[in-house]
Amino acid sequence: MDYQKLINSNIKKLRQTNNLTQEEFAEKTGLSLQGLSNIERNRYQPNAKTVDNICKAFKITPVELLMINENNDNEEIIKNISLLLKHCTKTKLKKIYNIISILLKL
Repeated sequence: MDYQKLINSNIKKLRQTNNLTQEEFAEKTGLSLQGLSNIERNRYQPNAKTVDNICKAFKITPVELLMINENNDNEEIIKNISLLLKHCTKTKLKKIYNIISILLKL
């Protein structure tokens, strides 16, 4: 998976989902209009500081930025969850399992 393209694509989706013009999004996140345009056209890869500024502006985490996808089907969602869980400790996995069990009972 090309995470750079995914991040760039999701930044554009985040802007569009929030009904913002490029100018409005750039202003809200501290990007230049040209910088945002280059990100959306996959000509520029945002650095960690840029990703952090975008996430703070929209109150999301970098992980959430990676997971924005309008067309996620169940298999894609399960795959993304598995990728996140892959690096968890056994203790964290047990806690996550308990939380999921509770949520499924609601």
